[in-house]
Amino acid sequence: QVQLVESGGGSVQAGGSLRLSCAASMDSASYLCVGWFRQAPGKEREGVAGFSTAYGDRYYTDSVKGRFAISWDDAKKRLILQMNSLTPEDTAMYFCAADLGTVCDWNALSRGDWRSSGQGTQVTVSS
Repeated sequence: QVQLVESGGGSVQAGGSLRLSCAASMDSASYLCVGWFRQAPGKEREGVAGFSTAYGDRYYTDSVKGRFAISWDDAKKRLILQMNSLTPEDTAMYFCAADLGTVCDWNALSRGDWRSSGQGTQVTVSS
């Protein structure tokens, strides 16, 4: 079981930046698939970005490529999502998620099927 705590959401104007952080804790050492999904009112849940701690693979949904960057600090067990050039379409509740293993199912991230997720942090982008 992985416990996740997000921080760093907030409100920003279009074109601005925000940095989300997710602290992970677990009982034993293991490779993880870690990532972020978002949920906006009236929209489907969307996997935003993911990272494989085993291989360093990264995943981004098309709409954030070139604007968002995901990184993992293995020593601190902390996941970071740097979000730049934000648009109102990025407004959503952002959730950190994790699953055990070395092969990451990014579709499962979008479905919310990973074993652990945090409470979420709100990101609001105004035009």
